[in-house]
Amino acid sequence: MASSAFFSDLLSSIADRGRSLLGLAEAEKDPVKRAATLIDLCEQLLSGRGEASGAALAREVLERYATLDETARKTFFAALSEKFGPDKAKLAAAVEAFAKDGSDRHAADIHFSSEPRRQELFRRLNRAPGGTAALVHMREQLLEATRKETSLKGVDRDFSHLLSSWFNRGFLVLRRIDWSSPAIVLEKIIRYEAVHEIRDWDDLRRRIDPVDRRCYAFFHPALNDEPLIFVEVALTPEIPAAVQPLLAPGRKTVPLKDARTAVFYSISNCQQGLAGVSFGNFLIKQVVEELRRELPRLETFVTLSPVPGFMRWLQTDAKPLLTPEDQALLGFLDDETWIADEAYKSQVRPLIESLAAYYFLEARSSNGRARDPVARFHLGNGASLERINWLGDTSPKGLKESAGVMVNYLYDLGEIEKNHEAYANQGVIAASSAVRRALRSAGRIKPPETNGGTQDKAIAKQATA
Repeated sequence: MASSAFFSDLLSSIADRGRSLLGLAEAEKDPVKRAATLIDLCEQLLSGRGEASGAALAREVLERYATLDETARKTFFAALSEKFGPDKAKLAAAVEAFAKDGSDRHAADIHFSSEPRRQELFRRLNRAPGGTAALVHMREQLLEATRKETSLKGVDRDFSHLLSSWFNRGFLVLRRIDWSSPAIVLEKIIRYEAVHEIRDWDDLRRRIDPVDRRCYAFFHPALNDEPLIFVEVALTPEIPAAVQPLLAPGRKTVPLKDARTAVFYSISNCQQGLAGVSFGNFLIKQVVEELRRELPRLETFVTLSPVPGFMRWLQTDAKPLLTPEDQALLGFLDDETWIADEAYKSQVRPLIESLAAYYFLEARSSNGRARDPVARFHLGNGASLERINWLGDTSPKGLKESAGVMVNYLYDLGEIEKNHEAYANQGVIAASSAVRRALRSAGRIKPPETNGGTQDKAIAKQATA
């Protein structure tokens, strides 16, 4: 981290010296004019060649961008889309030249001429002190804008392309987070936790300080003390079925000599501006290797994962699969007080477990993959669906999103590659015999022929074979 701080200071020094060469006018007060001036500065940045003036101009662009309101940002993003695409004249000339002789040189000219100018703009903005962090934040705001303006998706593709290169696995640093980590990092772990809320400092300490707890995060040299993604791990004697005992304030610490299972019970992405840039698969696999080196007695590596799309699916797409009586039975799930009704729980449990098995193994998205986003992540990493846990999460969030259901995904190191290939190429979901039995026992659920098109039926048939 010391070397990255030195480099950042060097960039700042260069930018300071270059600023005196620019002679820039004061920023416009009017938001619309300010956005137009910013676009002019971007053109200057692309046409300039000086290192010092370029770094200074890049910093000026980013500082002025930070003052834009939502309307002005929309104007700026629209200009990036409309005015900073490929140089069409150069591209047409390159295509024409290639059509004449088909040479590799002219093919390369097509490649370079087809690159949108905004990609080079982003590269030059990245030279400013703090440029990487500023661009990640800019992309976060761009993603927000694309929800209303689909015409900006081309700009986002270019942004995503560059960020995927800048945040390549080779640049990432794995660090263990413990109670001795800097306070600024610990504060961000509390803030960014997205699965099971960390209520206060005592709650955080229970998750990272005991001998049977671990937390690991990926960092990037350009983002000091800013975790990109982190995973919380519990070391247990066996595979757990519920998260509340893992998080309980008064729980008993497991001696390391008794730990045989590493449980990944929370994975949180920290930077919204890096959405779509994959870190999680690398994180889990590297943490597995770290734990195996430190604790060779560990035998099993599993998750205890939420099912965030399950309740939504129960309330919509699952209805055609059910009798009116079972639809009425599920209707009581809307009132979270059902968790205290023992008679109701015993009645609804077999139906929920059967539907959960169906949800994972047969309900598919339009591209033939698992419906649940967490399932897509772990199955795509090569994990297998090991167990469906009734009332695995009885928190208000768990009841609202998944009727309390949680699942264990098993990372069997000898099977990961095979599972990944089967899922990626054929959409086949690796699952334990217990999960498949739960599906076969779903006698109350109508057969797949009543739900979905022929593609979904074929995939479902293959997945349950």
